[in-house]
Amino acid sequence: MIAALATHARSRYAASMETTQTLRAERAWTPDGWVRDVAFGCDAKGRFAPGSAANANAWPAAKWVLPGIANLHSHAFQRAMAGLAEKRGSDHDSFWRWRETMYAFASRITPEDLHAIAAQLYVEMLRAGYTQVCEFHYLHHAPDGRPYADPAAMSRAIIAAARETGIGLTLLPVLYMRGGFDGRALSQRQARFGHSVDAFLQLLEILRAEEDGQLRIGMAFHSLRAVPPDALAATLAALPKDMPRHIHIAEQIAEVEECVASRGSRPVRWLLDHADVDSRWTLVHATHLDEGELRGIAASGATVALCPTTEANLGDGLFPLRAYLDAGGAWGIGSDSNSSVSPVEELRWLEYGQRLVTRSRNVAADARTPSVGETLLRGVASSATAASGVALGTLAAGQRADWIVLDADAPELAARGEGDVVDSWLFNGNRGLVRDVIIAGRRIVRDRRHVDEDRIAAHYRDCVQRLAAAM
Repeated sequence: MIAALATHARSRYAASMETTQTLRAERAWTPDGWVRDVAFGCDAKGRFAPGSAANANAWPAAKWVLPGIANLHSHAFQRAMAGLAEKRGSDHDSFWRWRETMYAFASRITPEDLHAIAAQLYVEMLRAGYTQVCEFHYLHHAPDGRPYADPAAMSRAIIAAARETGIGLTLLPVLYMRGGFDGRALSQRQARFGHSVDAFLQLLEILRAEEDGQLRIGMAFHSLRAVPPDALAATLAALPKDMPRHIHIAEQIAEVEECVASRGSRPVRWLLDHADVDSRWTLVHATHLDEGELRGIAASGATVALCPTTEANLGDGLFPLRAYLDAGGAWGIGSDSNSSVSPVEELRWLEYGQRLVTRSRNVAADARTPSVGETLLRGVASSATAASGVALGTLAAGQRADWIVLDADAPELAARGEGDVVDSWLFNGNRGLVRDVIIAGRRIVRDRRHVDEDRIAAHYRDCVQRLAAAM
């Protein structure tokens, strides 16, 4: 059923999105600053090519154009449980208690449910300005741990949702083998996450056959506690050389302490010492670092995926952003548990967290760019290609033709010039200012509305009502 849905979704996507156009902008933002009177065409593969402002198919020039934002870390199914884990259950509520609630919710989700949830989430991402999502996917099997007849059924549900909505997808199937650093077996609630190394590699091979301009297949290790050292090494040895590889790491103090007790090393240090960590790697969270680990990540070229709204929601802690920026480290943002689906909120709270801990202002800004907003936007633009495995994140020839248009008539942008627009987008009010979203040259969000949002929302509501009735 999901395979048929994916085919149907592909045809709906092609039929419903506006045809390839030319980007014309009065002002377009690049990592080197604003550029005026920009024109780009789009080639047959949806990539930027030098264009002409006189192109007959061009839309009117937009006043404020930004590159699309890459979401480097998402668990789509968790969108449907947002708000359901906000009741105190013990004297010391923590991430680990939240995880049990998440497991209970995950146990009820079918491939059809996952498709409905992911499609709604991806519409929300698109309306917020995300044009690519790295989906960290470990909900593989039936609730009892047995594979579906199609071992890629749950992955295909996510692919179908991406095709239906038009968002670019880097699908990251997750290797999850053990319940902790002590090597214990997966619990009953974790059974549907598990793979052997061989089965996992077979899944990757199945999914790689689906790759196209909208879909990129990477992979992820759930965490060091979930993958034994020999399995990690064997998997890395078998991967295609250019495949993106992601991992949760150093998110919780307890994880750091258990890694030291079992492996004699902190998690990031252990990974740096036992794997060829480079620009292909994305380290998710990396919240709890010592100075050597921080400098080691920065020197490796790996990206750190920061998820400030989830890290705050789960009580993880604060990443040492200023020291990491000073070390030249690459980083991006993700929505993780999807309790919030907004690059504005992720970037705003990344900066605000640093202000609270340092009791100072404009922490992320640097000598090159005094604007906090533009410094932050440069960070996410610079990491997008390496973390997603797709050429995107900037408005340049050869990159996928993704861009977002801000609402120039919004009161929040009144009397704003080039030096203030990005800061005002990120730090002025709570109303979304993204008017249009274009991916691979196709307009998917127009005047703040996704082309298919009403039908997708109705499907999502039906799904959540079924899940709630079963709880």
